[in-house]
Parts: sequence; structure tokens; C-alpha cells
Amino acid sequence: MTNTENTSNYTFSLEPLHKEIAEVKGLLLKLLCKPEEDDLSNKLYTLNEAANLLKVDRQTVRNHISRGTINATFIGRRILIPHNELYDALNEVKSIKYQR
Repeated sequence: MTNTENTSNYTFSLEPLHKEIAEVKGLLLKLLCKPEEDDLSNKLYTLNEAANLLKVDRQTVRNHISRGTINATFIGRRILIPHNELYDALNEVKSIKYQR
């Protein structure tokens, strides 16, 4: 009888662990099956968002757009800047700045 009592004690003590493992497994499956929401390649930034990200004034971003260092899309009066374009242009501007 001591063997079955020990076995039943182990079953009860491992049950919370099994529940936690199942919960972790569920969270991992959610992460693996998560849609590509974090894919920023299709994200468009407004002029204000771009200025806030770059920690510069809006006019600075406008100047780069007018110079052609940043390509932007104009929809009416709105200026939209693709994510890749914004960060690629920044790397070019930084490299030009240090070449002086």
C-alpha cells in the first residue's frame, strides 16, 4: 500500500506542474502562429510620427523629402513615409554627414 500512496502523492504534486507546462505550451503556440503584425515593411508613417521617431522637427523631415533623400507618398495634403524608406534614408544621411 505504501507504493500506491506514494504514486498518488506524486500525481497530485505534479498536477500543478502539468498545468503550467500546458499553459506555457499554449503561449508558445500562440507566438508561433501569430500573424505577421510586427512586420514593419508595409507600415506607413505620417510626418509627425516620422519626426517623433527620428527626434527631429517636422520641418527637418520635410526638408529631406524635398531634397529627395526620403521618398514619400502624398495623398491629398497627407505625407506618408514607408518604414523601409525612412530607415534606409537615415542610414544614407548619417553616412554622408560623417564623410564631410
